[in-house]
Amino acid sequence: MLTGCYLFLVSYFIKGWANLKRFNNSAVNFSTKVTVMIAARNEAERIHLTIEDILAQDYPKHLTEIIIVDDHSTDNTADIICSYASKGVKLLQLNEAEPLNSYKKKAIAKAISLSTGDLMVATDADCRMGPKWLSSIVGYYETEHPLMISAPVTYFEERSLFERMQTLEFSYLIGIGASFIGNKRASTCNGANLAYRKDTFYEVGGFSGIDDLASGDDELLLQKVAERFPHQIGFLRLREAVVYTHAKHNLKEFLQQRRRWASKSTKYKDKKIVLLAVCIWSFNVSLLVNAGLGFFNSYFFYLFLLQFLLKYMVEFVFLLPITLFFKRQGLMSLLLLLSPVHILYFVYVGLIGNTKKYMWKGRVVK
Repeated sequence: MLTGCYLFLVSYFIKGWANLKRFNNSAVNFSTKVTVMIAARNEAERIHLTIEDILAQDYPKHLTEIIIVDDHSTDNTADIICSYASKGVKLLQLNEAEPLNSYKKKAIAKAISLSTGDLMVATDADCRMGPKWLSSIVGYYETEHPLMISAPVTYFEERSLFERMQTLEFSYLIGIGASFIGNKRASTCNGANLAYRKDTFYEVGGFSGIDDLASGDDELLLQKVAERFPHQIGFLRLREAVVYTHAKHNLKEFLQQRRRWASKSTKYKDKKIVLLAVCIWSFNVSLLVNAGLGFFNSYFFYLFLLQFLLKYMVEFVFLLPITLFFKRQGLMSLLLLLSPVHILYFVYVGLIGNTKKYMWKGRVVK
């Protein structure tokens, strides 16, 4: 039963990805004032690259506002941001007297409150993007008129097998978020590449009700918008709109990140999404159980092999078009290696994601 449920879910994802409209950006006469927002904390190593990429966008400069909020950095992040003031980059600095659990949401809310744009475009301080990134997002916005736009994110510049495996697994996660939108049921996204109307942010109450959780400035906000304005969220399936970031260099950082992502599930508005996550987690548990019982009874070993083969096949079919979209189809050779590792990691993160505090940007949060 669990195997059948998992196969059905991934088939649902395959259908959702196929449903996504292939957007061809041909917009020239833009009219939307855009605010690009970044919440930054201790990003001195790479933030200048992100700023340079944003300044190099082909979107009209008079319609572009760039606001970067420094979240109590202890390095020279703020100084680097200040050095771009002559080019129109605005620096805001958080100065909260009382401890918060979600500094990032506070930073984004502050940027929005002081913005002059109509369309808020959020990314992260360690991301890279091509020169048509912003014009692609706005072209889609002005053509399709969504209230919120989820756009693709991927890893790049991998330095090890571990990081390349993360890229493939991350493609799976991005694909799931895109597929839900393709099936007209928005549920997940990534805050490194997310846009929404300013008035929509306030109409759903901003981060009110989800501001007690450190993470969730992306998915939880998307779910609030989806609840209030169903079918008005789009996924921009366009290579020019891709944002690039980096995989985690070691297992400890990776598990901290995934624990943070898993912690958001307690606040999901759509409990059917939580149920689907539980089904996927239970399927992976059944794989481990059958593999363990296989040492005592060959029936369970063959059952495990059948489950694993079906899992591999349906995931291959799902991931192939996604990796083709990112031009990373060579990563598919790692799927056979990733699949058993993914089982262990998924079960583990599902157990600890909502039970422990974790480190994020040098802080212990929950």
